[in-house]
Amino acid sequence: MLIALFWPRWPILYHFPFFIFLILILSLSLVFRTVTIGLQRFAEQPKYTEVNPGQDALLVCKVIDKRGVCSWQKDNKPVGIYPKKYEWASQYGIGQTAHVGGDCSLWVRAAQLEFDDGLWECQVTASDFTTQDALTSQPVRLVVRVPPQRPRLEYEGVHVPPGHNVTVDSGAVATVKCVSHYGNPPAQLKWFLGDQEVSPLHPQTNSTEPDNPRTWSAASVVQVPANKERHGTILKCLALHESYAARSVAVEGRLDVKYAPSVRLLGAPQIDLEEGKDSLILRCVADANPPASIVWRRAGRSEIASLQESLQLRPVGRRDAGMYTCQAQNSVGTSETMSVQLDVKYAPKILSAGPDRLTTAPLFSPAAFECVAEGNPAPTYKWVQRISTQGKPFLDRGRESRLVIDNVTYDYQGEYECRATNFINGQERTATSDPIALQVVGAPQVLRTTSASGGAVGHSVSVRKGDSATLSLIVCADPRPRHVAWEWGSLRLEAGNGIGRYRVDDVTQDSREDCYLATLHIADADLQDQRPYYLVVENDRGTDRHAINLRVEGMFSVVEPLELSYLLGIAGGCLAAFLILICLCIYAVRARKCCFRNRNNYKTSEKDR
Repeated sequence: MLIALFWPRWPILYHFPFFIFLILILSLSLVFRTVTIGLQRFAEQPKYTEVNPGQDALLVCKVIDKRGVCSWQKDNKPVGIYPKKYEWASQYGIGQTAHVGGDCSLWVRAAQLEFDDGLWECQVTASDFTTQDALTSQPVRLVVRVPPQRPRLEYEGVHVPPGHNVTVDSGAVATVKCVSHYGNPPAQLKWFLGDQEVSPLHPQTNSTEPDNPRTWSAASVVQVPANKERHGTILKCLALHESYAARSVAVEGRLDVKYAPSVRLLGAPQIDLEEGKDSLILRCVADANPPASIVWRRAGRSEIASLQESLQLRPVGRRDAGMYTCQAQNSVGTSETMSVQLDVKYAPKILSAGPDRLTTAPLFSPAAFECVAEGNPAPTYKWVQRISTQGKPFLDRGRESRLVIDNVTYDYQGEYECRATNFINGQERTATSDPIALQVVGAPQVLRTTSASGGAVGHSVSVRKGDSATLSLIVCADPRPRHVAWEWGSLRLEAGNGIGRYRVDDVTQDSREDCYLATLHIADADLQDQRPYYLVVENDRGTDRHAINLRVEGMFSVVEPLELSYLLGIAGGCLAAFLILICLCIYAVRARKCCFRNRNNYKTSEKDR
């Protein structure tokens, strides 16, 4: 626009520098806009996917700086969004046709061969009509699996029933074909001669079935030299397919040939081999003429384990576990395979415990923890909860790898450990996970058990008349209680307040997390104070109310037997003293009468004295 404005007044030949300057400014603006806004581009494109019939498949498609509209095509035909069939993977209640951000991934629900098997493409329209940044992914195959028929062997054009012989002259070559029909995708065929996998003559051939083009026929041919040592060996064709219940189906035929060398294995372990502690020496002894060479191999690996008669493992490790085979070979042929299965034991190791280091669960809701450990033999599990009770720091909570708490209360709040245990040669091996914390949130809950932090906590408290009474209850709540009060009769007393002989302490932290101690003090307890006292607690999530009973014992309720015996003793003493006094008085009266009766009998001389 600036060029058009100045063009009539300043010809380009006279103002060439200024023209270059304008072009530079426009270029920088365009570059700045491109860098700032960015063109649409794929972050992740769909990949080859297989799914069983009736199952869901996720086709992943993610776009960076997406501003266009996502769509999908199957076999070059547009696919609409239909609930319960084709759905956006990123929808979260936004709508059946919505997708969030740059996620254009698509769920294919209840996949079916006739509708969903084929080539899929993810497409995104351009940001606007001037920006040519529309996107189309590479076509990828979505395969709806169909289990193939059981494979079959053919020898010299004749079907070989399972378990029957394949008769071959010594020194000849047996050419055997394995065929698997009507599978999607085609089955993968492997050949095994005994326990040893053998390579086919040519790569496996796959072709669509003439009467059902959506399914495949697979064929593989193997040639087996018919040496004497192979007499009685099983020739097995193994068809691998994800739709099979066991992932594979085999068909076998027995080779009717012979071969000269034979081998025997010595040194197979008789006790458990423990990783890092035990050693093993295996010997493969061959009986052959001419002498045979020995080859040790390990199943699943292409390299040779040893060319010596002895195979030494010092010390053994878990990496050494597996199937070991040895063969003897001479100029005549190859011996049958001898094998030994090595099982190396090792102590447990916690792989994961969680799902998270901290789990938050609402009060009275379920909660679950999962513990995964490796070990040989397979370890047993135990979940324990750390508690603060003296003398018993842990509480058993479960004996499975998965701990499920059906109804979470504050008693379950705290740290948990997963312990995995196994036994090797009679000795216990244990691994312990890092602590996992369970945080309980919800309405207050007045605990109906005794507190470990001390104080008179329970369902009832007894005091003597005139003594002070202390009533305490533990309440757990998250968030912290905003109202704590004691109620009795028509009275209500909030925490931190007092009235007359009654005083309520401010709540204090208990030894357990999110638990608090609420205490009511009653001075100079009287019989009229004997009643239930209710603790009422409230937070943002609800309330709870629980009673504790106070019993006041009177003056005679405890000491009455002692006082009665004391009073009886005093009464008895007084009675005895009274009787003694009466006796003394009677005696005195009688004695005085005797004196007066003899008073005239005194002599004058005695009187003067």
